[in-house]
Amino acid sequence: MPGLTERLLYRVAKRWIAGYSLEDAIKVAHDANNRQLRAILNRLGEHTPDEKLIQSYTEEYLKLLDRIRSEKIEGTISVKPSQIGLAANPTLYSSNLLRILEKAEALGEFVWIDMENSPYTEATIRTYLEILPSHPRLGVCLQANMKRTESDLKDLISRGGRVRLVKGAYPENTEVAYKKRSDVEANYLKLMAMLFEDGDHFGIGTHDGKLIDKARTLAKEYKRDFEFQLLKGIRDDIKPSLVQEGYRVSEYIPYGPEWYNYSKRRMRERKRNILLLLRSITG
Repeated sequence: MPGLTERLLYRVAKRWIAGYSLEDAIKVAHDANNRQLRAILNRLGEHTPDEKLIQSYTEEYLKLLDRIRSEKIEGTISVKPSQIGLAANPTLYSSNLLRILEKAEALGEFVWIDMENSPYTEATIRTYLEILPSHPRLGVCLQANMKRTESDLKDLISRGGRVRLVKGAYPENTEVAYKKRSDVEANYLKLMAMLFEDGDHFGIGTHDGKLIDKARTLAKEYKRDFEFQLLKGIRDDIKPSLVQEGYRVSEYIPYGPEWYNYSKRRMRERKRNILLLLRSITG
C-alpha cells in the first residue's frame, strides 16, 4: 500500500469491506450467515472503460455465483453497471449483465444492480426495464437523494420491478439531487411509503434509525415481502434485533483492492460514521 494515510484508512475500512480477495468475501459471507444475515457480495471497482478489465470483473461475478452455490451461502451478488461495461459501451454492459443473469438463474439465484452517479442513471434504468420481462429475478437500486427517483419508482412498480431504496452516496449537483439531509430523508419516507403501498419484493437500504422504525410500522400495516439491507460493519447494534423480530436482513459485503475510493465515499456520505469506524481501530 502506497502511504501511511492509506494504511491507516485500510484499518478503518476493514469494518466496511471483507478484504482484498474473493476468498475474503466468502469468509465474511459465512460469518454473516452465522449471524442469520443473508449476504450481498459486491466486487469493488467502477467507471471502467478498459474492456479487458471489464471482462475480468464479469468473470469474477460468475465465479462468485459458483462459490455462493458450492459453499451453500445464503445470499447473492450486486453488480455495478460501469464495472461490467456501461462506462465503455452500453451493448457490452447488456451482454455481460445477461451472462451473469443466465448463470444466476441456472443456480436459482437473484441479482441486484447497484445505482451509481447520475450520468449512469438513465441507461441503468432503461437496460433494467428492457431485461426485466424475461429475467424477473433481477433488482435495481434507486437513490432517494435524486429528484427523478419518484417518477422512476412509479414506473418500476407498475412494471413489477424490484427495488433497493437507499439515500444515495455520490456527490451530485442541485439540478438533479436534493442536497439537504432533511429533504433527502423526507423523500426517502415518501418513496418507502410508495413501496409498501404498491410494491413487493423490495429492499430497505438505510442505517437511519428513524427510517428503520418507520419501515417497521409500515410492515405491520402492509404485509409485503421485503428485507432490510445494511452495510457490513454499520448498525451491527440493530441487525440482531431486526432478525429476532422476524425480518429478513441482508448484509452488503464489498471486497477488492479498489477499496480506497469506496471507503472515501462512505466517509463523505455520513461523516458521523467516521467516529464510529475510528473507534474500531482502538477498540
